[in-house]
Formats: sequence, structure tokens, C-alpha cells
Amino acid sequence: MIDYNSEAPQILRDFLAYHETILGHSRRTVDEYFLDLRNFFRYLKQLRTPSLRAVPAEEISIMDVDLDFVKKVTLTDLYGYMTYLSRDRIQHPNSDHSEHGLNAASRARKIATIRSFYKYLTSKVHLLEENPVKDIDSPKLKKTLPKYLTLDESVHLLDSVAGMNQERDYCILTLFLNCGLRISELVGLNLSDIHGDALRILGKGNKVRIVYLNDACKAALEQYLSVRRPIAGRDASALFLSAQNERISRSGVHAMVKKRLLEAGIDATQYSSHKLRHTAATLMLQNGVDVRAVQEVLGHEHLNTTEIYTHIDNDSLRVAAKANPLSHVSRKTPNKKDTP
Repeated sequence: MIDYNSEAPQILRDFLAYHETILGHSRRTVDEYFLDLRNFFRYLKQLRTPSLRAVPAEEISIMDVDLDFVKKVTLTDLYGYMTYLSRDRIQHPNSDHSEHGLNAASRARKIATIRSFYKYLTSKVHLLEENPVKDIDSPKLKKTLPKYLTLDESVHLLDSVAGMNQERDYCILTLFLNCGLRISELVGLNLSDIHGDALRILGKGNKVRIVYLNDACKAALEQYLSVRRPIAGRDASALFLSAQNERISRSGVHAMVKKRLLEAGIDATQYSSHKLRHTAATLMLQNGVDVRAVQEVLGHEHLNTTEIYTHIDNDSLRVAAKANPLSHVSRKTPNKKDTP
């Protein structure tokens, strides 16, 4: 866990506290903001201080960064930073075999963090009169459609679950595929979150939503709870447990999903727990669920996030096109002797 008091200057600690306490962002999200801004400030210090250019970035402290420091940032600095990210930034700093240059999505996220920081300084605490980064352009992202399992693949995945922890794993996969939970939402579930045919979900930004359970989910939960061992201690209330009698972790769920995909003969390199969330959304929309209802189920803040699933190749759209009464009408070939 990051110790902000020893690693972040006051101006940055205040920004992070705003996101965690006022906006309700998770500690994990706030940590990502810190890492993004620490990287940016280190870049600026090396840019402005020739003696630091030979010093490894990870050894540079940012504790002396203050308002005067951040006031001096210009658009030129930002574009230089983006060039550094795309060409020189190591993708995986802790790996011995990492490539240089971040992809567009990673660069866009870092720029979004910097934008948020300067918006906070200008609009929320009014420490700056002008926002020097308001006109920065984000890297252009390639639009890709979410990858998802077909209905037959989903059924086969569930049917193939066997062996140790089968009730737990089957229940987790069923909730992913039917309710479209995020992995953080699933691992955070407690026994007290089950209310009959409803499940209380604590989503992004600590927003609570209710997801109603269909018969498959209720049956899977009932089977799992019948074999779930009672435990004591801090994780006694956790719904899903690991082999160590603790709340199951994100990495534990990821590993389980990969294992079950492999056992089902599905390419585990192409799918993940998040792809099962995509699958749930896609299958709901393909079977006539209104896009706004899907938005509520998934806990999307904005409708356009949900609408990406409506662009997925959909057999029902082909059926609708063929059902049009004009679908068989085609232009008649003119008679040659009628042609002037």
C-alpha cells in the first residue's frame, strides 16, 4: 500500500483525498492517480533539472513539488511528455524483458489523470486562474468491439465445471454471465448482500445498485451456500472464500476463470473475467433487453458506455432486416428493347 504522507507532496495528497472522500473513488483508483502523477512530476523534474537526467526515474523524489512547480507546466511540456510515453516509457518497469512505448489507451489514461488534477486546481480549490492543459488532445483510440462468448460457449463453460470447488466456481461464473458483475464487485460480495431474489452490489465510486437474480443464479447460490464452510475472523462475512479460508482475491478469481476456460476447451488467452461481463451484456441485448435496463444492471454511469454492445454483430438484426416486407423487392432488369 502506498504511503502518501512519505511519498506525495501536500498538493497531491489534497487532490487524492478529494477523489477518495468526496468523489468516492476506490483506493485502487486513487493509487493509480498517484502513480500517474508521480511519473509526470518525475519527468518534469528531469526535464527542468539537467543534473537529474542521468538519475533513474524511480529514485527521484517528488516531495518538493508545490503550487509554483505545477503552475509552470505548459502545453509544450504535455506534448513532450506524450512523446516520452509513446517512445521511451518502459511498459513494465519491473520486468527484465519489457518493451518501450505505451499504447494509446495507457497514454490516454495518464493524460486524463493530469487533466483531472489541473481541473481540481482551477475549478475546485481555485489555486490556479488558468488551466494550462485544458486544450490538450488525447491520443486517438482505435474503436474495438468487446470480445464475448457465444450462448453455446457460455453453456458449455458452465457444463464443464467439475472437481474441487465446483459449486463455488459454478456460482461465480453464473453470476458473471447472468449479472455482468465487475470482478471487484464479485470479490466484495458479503453473505448479507443476498436478499431473496436480489443482490446488493457495491460498484464503482461506492455506488450501490440492486441486481435481481434469475432462477439460474438463485439455484447456483443455493448449491454453493450448502457447501460453503463457516469461518471466523475478518472475512467471516465474505460470500466467496479461497482455499485459505479468506475472502477470494481478484487474482484468485482471474486464475479460476482461466482454468475453467481451459477445461472447457476455450482459448483462455482471449477471454477473462471481464470478458464474461461483456458476454452478459451482449446476450441480454441480443435477447431483447432494453439498453437502459442493461445500463442499470451493469452499473454504467453513462449510456454510451453500454451502447457499445449494441454495435456487436447480432443475428437478430439480420432477422429483422429479412423480415422487412421490402426485403425481397429488387430492381427489375429493363427490357433491352425498352431501353432508349
